[in-house]
Amino acid sequence: MKLAPILGRDGRAQAFFCDILDPDFCLSAVSGEGTKLLGLVGFKTSKGALTGGGMGDLARHYGWFGGLWRGLLLALLERDLEPGIFLLDGIAVAPDARGLGIGTALLEAVELEAGRRGCRTVRLDVIDTNPRARALYERRGYEPVSVERLGPLRHLFGFASATRMEKAVGPDGTRPPGP
Repeated sequence: MKLAPILGRDGRAQAFFCDILDPDFCLSAVSGEGTKLLGLVGFKTSKGALTGGGMGDLARHYGWFGGLWRGLLLALLERDLEPGIFLLDGIAVAPDARGLGIGTALLEAVELEAGRRGCRTVRLDVIDTNPRARALYERRGYEPVSVERLGPLRHLFGFASATRMEKAVGPDGTRPPGP
């Protein structure tokens, strides 16, 4: 998890996410029996995001000082919305479900959702320490458009850069016809 250096790996991080995750802004993959979450993909719109929350939520779990410095660092990762762009707000696949096509299925689903909502581009960021994810995005037709380097903050976050990638989608979520 790319936020572990900031939020920690203890129960506070899990409790924080349980409080702030909004299921209205994600799609999930579950086992055939519906008993196990295999993966999920979150997105951000003008109405909200998978990962909401604010300083009060951070302070409730980390105290005011701990919440303040974490909030300032997390704000550096915030991404603005743009008209016509569907913003991915995180994707995760359970460790024992990796390599089974779950990530591909989640990306296909989010591309369909983007088209359904009238967006013509899906945008995501992938960190330099996650080459498997980047390879998946490239196989799905996502193209790099920019790289943001963290400079000295790389030591705090545990990664040095994030590549912004985009994919054009049509109204039905498929790639629109090219020139």
